[in-house]
Amino acid sequence: MTQRAFPILFITATRIGDAVLSSGLIRMLADQVPNARFTIVAGPLAAPLFAHVPGLDRVIVMEKSKGKGHWFKLWNQVRHKKWGLIVDLRGSGTALFLRRDKRAIWKKSLGEPVHKVIDAARVLKLEGDPPPPHLYITPEVQALADQMLSPRAGDPTGPLLAVGPAANWVGKIWPIERFAQTAQQLLGPQGPLAGGRLLIMGGPGDSRMVEELRMASARGRYVDLTGKVDLLTAYAALKRADLFIGNDSGLMHIAAAAGIPTIGLFGPSDERRYAPWGVNTRAVRGPRSLDQFLAVDPDLSQAIRHMSDLPVATVVRAAKALMAQVKAGALAEAQAALVEGDAEELAVEDAAVTPELYPVVEDVAPELDTVLDEASALSAHSDESRDPS
Repeated sequence: MTQRAFPILFITATRIGDAVLSSGLIRMLADQVPNARFTIVAGPLAAPLFAHVPGLDRVIVMEKSKGKGHWFKLWNQVRHKKWGLIVDLRGSGTALFLRRDKRAIWKKSLGEPVHKVIDAARVLKLEGDPPPPHLYITPEVQALADQMLSPRAGDPTGPLLAVGPAANWVGKIWPIERFAQTAQQLLGPQGPLAGGRLLIMGGPGDSRMVEELRMASARGRYVDLTGKVDLLTAYAALKRADLFIGNDSGLMHIAAAAGIPTIGLFGPSDERRYAPWGVNTRAVRGPRSLDQFLAVDPDLSQAIRHMSDLPVATVVRAAKALMAQVKAGALAEAQAALVEGDAEELAVEDAAVTPELYPVVEDVAPELDTVLDEASALSAHSDESRDPS
């Protein structure tokens, strides 16, 4: 008996950072819905993030057009199929005009701002810890990144400090010379990453701005991938880094999703919503709060540099504290593993083993409360029961 595919239409963000922060929902659905088949809708910049999602049928690149005509174009591309589930994180209402079994549409919530990861999880009314961001890559992508990071003969082989000195507008960019000063202190003889290399990352238009970083680094002590890799290869390269420091940007969220210690630099943006997500992450800002920035620049002008009040010492101190925390955590894990190993030697043979499970989804909205169960049931049907449409 063949299993029936369960088609999911997943409409995510235009911006890279927002798309990364919603990516945990895709992983959760891929893990929990048997035979899930994804059609993912994203903006041109974010779409490449989803190239290797398991069960992927299609990535639809949605470019904005006048009069919201892009939504009509999207509807025309997806209206011929009956969907098992539609997840619309753009709150467009497109799901209202498509055939589907279940739908989940983002709605703006009132009250205190919450992180975008939590905001995305609320669309499916998930309880407990929200699914953390996750990107899928192939072994070939990881191998390419590893090759790019491989030191040449005579180059240092120590730790790797990654930096992302760019952002989508000038107000969020920390002065480039401060990145250079921070790197020198962290990679210097007394730094936590002593003897290591600097990994410089950015988009195709950022090459000129990182020139000062290259000049401040000794030959063989840096790897410059600025404008040379796509998003998923950048993600694979970041998985090999020991620490990332960068402005509030999509690259910062990619670094956090890669699971490495991440320092996000904030000024005229809200860390309550956009801080890097994860245990080993930190949002760092200077003496001014977001409200203070808004008081002097209510429209957040694209021309004003807002990050000049964040000192190098503050960032270096945060980086050293985070690295110390990571080191202490690794030591604790190693000690726990030793204790666990001793306990296993004393355990009764053939004892029952409880596998590690993802937290159960409970208290889902009425229209979604049975989606996972129904998905499982639907996928078990034979081809004879398949909707001819």
